[in-house]
Amino acid sequence: MDEPTKPTDWYSDNAATFGDRMTAARDLTGLSQSDLAARLGVKDKTIKAWENDTAEPRANKLQMLAGVLNVSMRWLLTGEGDGVSSPEDQVELSADVSALLAEMRELRGQAVTLAERIGRLEKRLRAELKSVTAS
Repeated sequence: MDEPTKPTDWYSDNAATFGDRMTAARDLTGLSQSDLAARLGVKDKTIKAWENDTAEPRANKLQMLAGVLNVSMRWLLTGEGDGVSSPEDQVELSADVSALLAEMRELRGQAVTLAERIGRLEKRLRAELKSVTAS
Protein backbone atom coordinates (compact mmCIF):
# COMPACT_ATOMS: atom_id res chain seq x y z
CA MET A 1 0.00 0.00 0.00
CA ASP A 2 1.22 3.50 -0.81
CA GLU A 3 2.32 5.87 1.90
CA PRO A 4 -0.19 8.59 2.72
CA THR A 5 0.31 11.71 0.68
CA LYS A 6 2.29 14.32 2.57
CA PRO A 7 0.93 17.86 2.91
CA THR A 8 3.68 19.08 0.58
CA ASP A 9 2.24 16.76 -2.09
CA TRP A 10 -1.22 18.38 -2.03
CA TYR A 11 -1.18 19.15 -5.76
CA SER A 12 0.98 16.23 -6.92
CA ASP A 13 -0.09 14.06 -9.82
CA ASN A 14 -1.25 11.34 -7.40
CA ALA A 15 -3.25 13.72 -5.22
CA ALA A 16 -4.79 16.17 -7.69
CA THR A 17 -5.85 16.47 -11.29
CA PHE A 18 -5.13 19.16 -13.83
CA GLY A 19 -8.59 20.57 -13.11
CA ASP A 20 -7.94 20.62 -9.35
CA ARG A 21 -4.72 22.57 -9.83
CA MET A 22 -6.29 24.95 -12.31
CA THR A 23 -9.25 25.64 -10.01
CA ALA A 24 -6.97 26.26 -7.02
CA ALA A 25 -4.80 28.69 -8.97
CA ARG A 26 -7.84 30.48 -10.42
CA ASP A 27 -9.41 30.81 -6.97
CA LEU A 28 -6.21 32.30 -5.57
CA THR A 29 -6.12 34.91 -8.33
CA GLY A 30 -9.69 35.89 -7.49
CA LEU A 31 -10.92 35.25 -11.02
CA SER A 32 -14.30 33.72 -11.76
CA GLN A 33 -14.60 31.11 -14.49
CA SER A 34 -16.18 33.77 -16.71
CA ASP A 35 -13.36 36.23 -16.01
CA LEU A 36 -10.76 33.62 -16.88
CA ALA A 37 -12.63 32.61 -20.04
CA ALA A 38 -12.71 36.23 -21.18
CA ARG A 39 -8.98 36.70 -20.55
CA LEU A 40 -8.15 33.54 -22.50
CA GLY A 41 -10.64 34.15 -25.31
CA VAL A 42 -12.55 30.91 -24.72
CA LYS A 43 -16.13 30.09 -23.74
CA ASP A 44 -17.19 29.67 -20.11
CA LYS A 45 -18.05 26.02 -20.81
CA THR A 46 -14.46 25.45 -21.94
CA ILE A 47 -13.13 26.61 -18.55
CA LYS A 48 -15.69 24.37 -16.82
CA ALA A 49 -14.60 21.40 -18.92
CA TRP A 50 -10.94 22.00 -18.08
CA GLU A 51 -11.70 22.31 -14.37
CA ASN A 52 -13.90 19.19 -14.46
CA ASP A 53 -11.16 17.24 -16.28
CA THR A 54 -13.38 16.45 -19.25
CA ALA A 55 -11.05 18.37 -21.59
CA GLU A 56 -7.58 19.91 -21.54
CA PRO A 57 -6.32 23.07 -23.20
CA ARG A 58 -4.13 22.99 -26.26
CA ALA A 59 -0.53 24.05 -25.84
CA ASN A 60 -1.08 27.71 -26.75
CA LYS A 61 -3.99 28.07 -24.32
CA LEU A 62 -2.08 26.15 -21.65
CA GLN A 63 0.76 28.65 -21.94
CA MET A 64 -1.67 31.57 -21.69
CA LEU A 65 -3.47 29.91 -18.76
CA ALA A 66 -0.22 29.45 -16.84
CA GLY A 67 0.65 33.10 -17.42
CA VAL A 68 -2.72 34.43 -16.30
CA LEU A 69 -2.72 32.19 -13.21
CA ASN A 70 0.95 32.95 -12.45
CA VAL A 71 1.96 29.27 -12.27
CA SER A 72 4.19 27.12 -14.45
CA MET A 73 2.77 24.92 -17.19
CA ARG A 74 4.61 22.02 -15.58
CA TRP A 75 2.80 22.64 -12.29
CA LEU A 76 -0.58 22.73 -14.01
CA LEU A 77 0.14 19.42 -15.72
CA THR A 78 1.97 17.53 -12.97
CA GLY A 79 1.91 19.49 -9.72
CA GLU A 80 5.68 19.96 -9.90
CA GLY A 81 7.35 23.33 -10.28
CA ASP A 82 6.07 26.83 -9.57
CA GLY A 83 2.48 26.72 -8.42
CA VAL A 84 0.27 27.60 -5.49
CA SER A 85 0.86 26.52 -1.92
CA SER A 86 -1.33 23.89 -0.33
CA PRO A 87 -4.51 24.97 1.44
CA GLU A 88 -2.86 23.94 4.71
CA ASP A 89 -0.18 26.57 4.10
CA GLN A 90 -2.75 29.24 3.26
CA VAL A 91 -4.74 29.06 6.51
CA GLU A 92 -4.13 27.50 9.88
CA LEU A 93 -6.21 24.36 10.23
CA SER A 94 -7.20 22.44 13.33
CA ALA A 95 -5.68 19.02 13.92
CA ASP A 96 -9.05 17.40 13.12
CA VAL A 97 -9.37 19.18 9.78
CA SER A 98 -5.75 18.38 8.89
CA ALA A 99 -6.36 14.71 9.70
CA LEU A 100 -9.48 14.66 7.54
CA LEU A 101 -7.61 16.27 4.65
CA ALA A 102 -4.76 13.77 5.00
CA GLU A 103 -7.19 10.85 4.96
CA MET A 104 -8.98 12.26 1.92
CA ARG A 105 -5.68 12.64 0.04
CA GLU A 106 -4.73 9.09 0.95
CA LEU A 107 -8.08 7.75 -0.28
CA ARG A 108 -7.81 9.76 -3.49
CA GLY A 109 -4.37 8.28 -4.13
CA GLN A 110 -5.75 4.80 -3.55
CA ALA A 111 -8.66 5.51 -5.89
CA VAL A 112 -6.26 6.61 -8.64
CA THR A 113 -4.20 3.46 -8.15
CA LEU A 114 -7.32 1.27 -8.26
CA ALA A 115 -8.62 3.03 -11.38
CA GLU A 116 -5.31 2.38 -13.14
CA ARG A 117 -5.41 -1.27 -12.04
CA ILE A 118 -8.99 -1.64 -13.31
CA GLY A 119 -7.93 -0.16 -16.63
CA ARG A 120 -5.12 -2.70 -16.97
CA LEU A 121 -7.50 -5.55 -16.09
CA GLU A 122 -10.07 -4.35 -18.64
CA LYS A 123 -7.36 -4.28 -21.30
CA ARG A 124 -6.33 -7.84 -20.43
CA LEU A 125 -9.97 -8.97 -20.46
CA ARG A 126 -10.56 -7.44 -23.91
CA ALA A 127 -7.46 -9.22 -25.21
CA GLU A 128 -8.63 -12.53 -23.76
CA LEU A 129 -12.14 -12.11 -25.15
CA LYS A 130 -10.71 -11.22 -28.56
CA SER A 131 -8.54 -14.36 -28.58
CA VAL A 132 -11.49 -16.54 -27.51
CA THR A 133 -13.77 -15.19 -30.22
CA ALA A 134 -10.98 -15.56 -32.83
CA SER A 135 -10.64 -19.28 -32.03
